[in-house]
Amino acid sequence: MIEVYVDGASAGNPGPSGAGVFIKAEGNLIRSSMPLGMLTNHEAEFEALIHALTLCNEHNFRTLSIRTDSQLVSSAVDNRYVKNKVYQPYLTRSLALVDQFDLCFIKWIPSSKNKNADELARKAIQLNTA
Repeated sequence: MIEVYVDGASAGNPGPSGAGVFIKAEGNLIRSSMPLGMLTNHEAEFEALIHALTLCNEHNFRTLSIRTDSQLVSSAVDNRYVKNKVYQPYLTRSLALVDQFDLCFIKWIPSSKNKNADELARKAIQLNTA
């Protein structure tokens, strides 16, 4: 099973945002920082998940264990429902990707366990102005 850590970050809410993805795959580590432009923190968290799922699909990974420190994202994907309709397009995109995998779990973890993805997301914020 591939371990995938995702994090979104914003410098302001909304503000310059970034996605960080850290993947442990079959002895290899994949790190990705993606600038996202101006988003809210929750939007950045969803975009980080979407970016991670896209990367995993491109690498032909079939079974994923995704970890996020966003309770909103974890709960929305698990329940396939989001209360705030602002996030519905993000959830729809996320679920369309999730459904392409043979097996895909998402689990909430505390921020202290998500440091690699957090560092990559913060790095991505800086790439917005580069």
